Amino acid sequence: MLADPLRLVIGDRAAKPLAAALDLHTVGDLLGHYPRRYDKRGELTDLVGLREGDYVTVQAEVASVSSRRMQNRKGYIFEAIVTDGHGRLSLTFFGRGRQEFREKELAPGTRGLFSGQVSSFRGKRQLTHPDYELLGAGSSGARAADFAAELIPVYRASSQMPSWKIADSVRFALDVLDVPEDPLPPEVRQRHHLGGYADALRGIHRPVDYPDKDRAVTRLKWDEALALQVLLAQRRVANADYAAVPRPPKPDGLLAAFDAALPFELTAGQQAAGADITADLSRDHPMNRLLQGEVGSGKTVIAVRAMLQVVDAGGQAALLAPTEVLAQQHFRSISALLGPLGLAGQLGGAEHATRLTLLTGSMGAAARRKALLEAASGGAGIVIGTHALLEEKVQFADLGLVVIDEQHRFGVEQRDALRDKAGDGRPHVLVMTATPIPRTVAMTVFGDLDMCTLTELPAGRAPIETHLVPVAERPHYLTRTWERITEEVAAGRQAYVVCPRIGDEAPGGKGGGDEPAGYAFGEAAGDGDGDGAPARPPIAVLDLAAQLTEHELAGLRVGIMHGRLAADEKDKVMLAFADGRIDVLVTTTVVEVGVDVPNATVMVIMDAERFGVSQLHQLRGRVGRGGHGGLCLLVSEAPEESPARERLDAVASTTDGFVLSRIDLTQRREGDVLGTAQAGRRSSLRLLRLLDDEELIGQAREEAVALVTADPALASWPGLATAVQSLVDHEQAAFLEKA
Repeated sequence: MLADPLRLVIGDRAAKPLAAALDLHTVGDLLGHYPRRYDKRGELTDLVGLREGDYVTVQAEVASVSSRRMQNRKGYIFEAIVTDGHGRLSLTFFGRGRQEFREKELAPGTRGLFSGQVSSFRGKRQLTHPDYELLGAGSSGARAADFAAELIPVYRASSQMPSWKIADSVRFALDVLDVPEDPLPPEVRQRHHLGGYADALRGIHRPVDYPDKDRAVTRLKWDEALALQVLLAQRRVANADYAAVPRPPKPDGLLAAFDAALPFELTAGQQAAGADITADLSRDHPMNRLLQGEVGSGKTVIAVRAMLQVVDAGGQAALLAPTEVLAQQHFRSISALLGPLGLAGQLGGAEHATRLTLLTGSMGAAARRKALLEAASGGAGIVIGTHALLEEKVQFADLGLVVIDEQHRFGVEQRDALRDKAGDGRPHVLVMTATPIPRTVAMTVFGDLDMCTLTELPAGRAPIETHLVPVAERPHYLTRTWERITEEVAAGRQAYVVCPRIGDEAPGGKGGGDEPAGYAFGEAAGDGDGDGAPARPPIAVLDLAAQLTEHELAGLRVGIMHGRLAADEKDKVMLAFADGRIDVLVTTTVVEVGVDVPNATVMVIMDAERFGVSQLHQLRGRVGRGGHGGLCLLVSEAPEESPARERLDAVASTTDGFVLSRIDLTQRREGDVLGTAQAGRRSSLRLLRLLDDEELIGQAREEAVALVTADPALASWPGLATAVQSLVDHEQAAFLEKA
């Protein structure tokens, strides 16, 4: 059985290192540890592409051997040079004696699998004390049979557990494998010409040839896709069973007054999204809708209209923002949008109005008590806040709508805590994201939410130009960058300069940048990682601000903004920038989402290679929000032809976030997209690729809907029910749940 502990099948001695090194504990864990590649017997591994620090298993041929005394202590060094016919790699062994047995084993012409960590010594790449397994007539028993096969599986391994030892354990587990119920229903297998589950496991671990392996991979991708889609389909069905208070529109209410006072006309996309949300809120089961849109596409207006519809119907709305900066920004921008309609009981308020209140963790005791009272009494129709809204003491009179901004920053428990504050029934939920989501990610990650997308920009939004500043090749471009900022400020505009790090870290500390956004696509800034980022520490806000103030931007009003500032200080800085009292804001990615200063026209992003594609797209969306065109300059030392440079070229080439999100997804692991990196566990998607397998995922979704419609509990398909339960058991569901 797949759930059996490995020690009962392969013994303690083999099971312990698998658990310690690779976190493999059951038969299912082991058989789900698929080969990372296959070596074809007789074809040697390309040694040229090996990178220092990688743990590798290579198939190569011994070219020469030598033995010499160590210079500074007793003992000998035995060295074997292996080759693939082009590149060369040194295998180095240290010992007290001459190691004659190695000279015999590793004679020139011998071929084998060699496993170890790549290092370098005097410019020569080497494996020190590698594990090895020789291929040839001398191999005995099952090993000889394996090596006689055309394909040799190579697994992700470790220093304690080389690839061929994993293969030994896999072989033993396959020999005694018992799969009582196939996870795929027979009709699904028949419709899509798929083999059995046990055959697929044997085919991926011990394929006869490449077609055999490909058949196995396709079948196992179906297992991953169908279990995921069934789980989401079950969640959609369960959500439809919950009750919610209908909140239909009121013809002469606040929403009608708000629409009449809008100084602009809604785009066609905004009108369509608004109609969908209006209909959802009028139903007696909770809305669960994702509103996605390009940066600056007008999502906030749609959210305000939904909140006013709920207030008109006697309820309250809560807007949950991921940071205090963004919560305060929402409070200011929504207050400005509502005008007198948001000033109930205050001087200048409309006759029929509501009240907004802000609740954040850093508020003083008196302001906090007032906000809590307004939420609990129903005096505030709209409550805007951060994680502070989730605390037990925060109560609502009648919570009818939860709006979650930049949804990916909240854990499932936090979202549930706010949803549970609705008392009887469930509130309607509107999730907003400015991170464009490819269709397959939407089907896989947000598959239990209805979706509407804004693709048009409101009238008056000027285009954003993006240019790369390759300072390694053209250092004078950086001088021109600071000149351009000076010119914009002279014309009455403002600028951002974004850095990946705050600076002034404790001795020995690393990083110091604010946590970047990106449920799926925003990558953390870090040290050079081999894809083009320089190895020096990332440029820091505090260091650069001091330099610019003294030199390049002397005479301009330069401010700083980062996550370590106190909340009131952040608010003070943002207000000063919004009011035009700061010319240039040197900041971390704390301004990435939602910050709206229409007069800002230039953004310079330092060490741009240290950010993800969609994160760069989010950042540049902070400029060009008024009537003037925006300019984004990506400053980078990444060399030409490097992966980092390719990312930056892609960002500079298009302003279409949906195109960029697909590019970004090709560079990220599926586990990252699903949030499993934060979970500290393996992804349930080991083979499925969200872009490459778009058609398969769509077919699996259709099959899942049909299966769950016919039998929501999956009583007729116990194997599939077990597979779905395993997702829940591994807490994968918590990271997929966006409802």
